[in-house]
Amino acid sequence: MASTVNRPRALVLDREDSVAVLLDPVANGEAVMLLDSGSQALGTVKVSTPIEPFHKIAIRGIGQGEHVIKYGEVIGRASRSILRGDHVHIHNVESVRLSRGSR
Repeated sequence: MASTVNRPRALVLDREDSVAVLLDPVANGEAVMLLDSGSQALGTVKVSTPIEPFHKIAIRGIGQGEHVIKYGEVIGRASRSILRGDHVHIHNVESVRLSRGSR
């Protein structure tokens, strides 16, 4: 098995999340180790573009109009389809105002 010591990492904050937060910078095509809040490995995702640390990546496909979930909460809606491994930011997410628990 290949070492994951130097592999870029991303944190999945809640089991319902559709995104993870990068802890390291990544290059196009690089595999990122997904970690839960207890630093347990959850698998990997291959990124589709270079992304800076502390930005979000999709850990599953998110269809246009679907909610984007982080912290187990809705943080926005996909303004276009987002593929697994894509950078998730203002270019593909629009803000929504929802009361807690409204999904």
